[in-house]
Amino acid sequence: MTLINPGRIGRAVLGTTDYWRGFHELLFFGLRRLGALGKPPVRRVLLKQIYFTGIEALGAVTVIAALSGIVITTQITSLVGQNIELTAKIMLWTVVRELGPLLSAIVIIARSSSATASELASMKIRGEINHLRFMGISPGDYLVVPRIAGITLSIIAVTFYFQMTAIVIGYAFAGVMGFMPFMKSLSGVIATLSLTEVLVSFFKALVFGLVISITSSYYGLRATGTVTAIPRAATRAVMRNMLVVFLLNGIISYVFFV
Repeated sequence: MTLINPGRIGRAVLGTTDYWRGFHELLFFGLRRLGALGKPPVRRVLLKQIYFTGIEALGAVTVIAALSGIVITTQITSLVGQNIELTAKIMLWTVVRELGPLLSAIVIIARSSSATASELASMKIRGEINHLRFMGISPGDYLVVPRIAGITLSIIAVTFYFQMTAIVIGYAFAGVMGFMPFMKSLSGVIATLSLTEVLVSFFKALVFGLVISITSSYYGLRATGTVTAIPRAATRAVMRNMLVVFLLNGIISYVFFV
């Protein structure tokens, strides 16, 4: 009995190939059709997507960011003491370079990836996408483009909000506990922060936003069959997003910081 199933490996390879082909098609389509966001119906979909993905996620992001900041600051000060400069460097390395973009992406994947894939899969199976075509409305312009733009913009904003909240709350907790002075610690972070770290963080958020939005749209639009295909599309979108985001996070960090 062999532990390697050639058929399963072949299906996995073909599935990955189809995914990347579809990903690039949707990416280039979205870039070409960004002008559709100027149309009032499409703009309304964009604003709804930003509200759902970004604004409604702020509660969960705030809690996670605050707890992360408190834990990180406590651990750093227990190791290096009141060394403001070293604490600021470690804080930036962990929060700005890694945890901010990554945890923000995970929150959005948990909230919006499955919802987007399920919604599009439901519309595909019930024939609503064909009805849009019959009415002369481009499903790509109306459904895909505002979701790609809305999720991507939301992740960029949520990432910087996460980083700011984690740093401020972490240092505020350290100040209250007497670990180090609050204002001097924040000044140390501002003095240590470099443009490269800000740009790489922005680049990560941009890439993660495109990956999450396009992957969710891809699995939603390719759903076929009965309603049981809807949860399958959502599950595949979430798992693929998690895998690709962690992979790209490692690659980007290695390229810019190693």
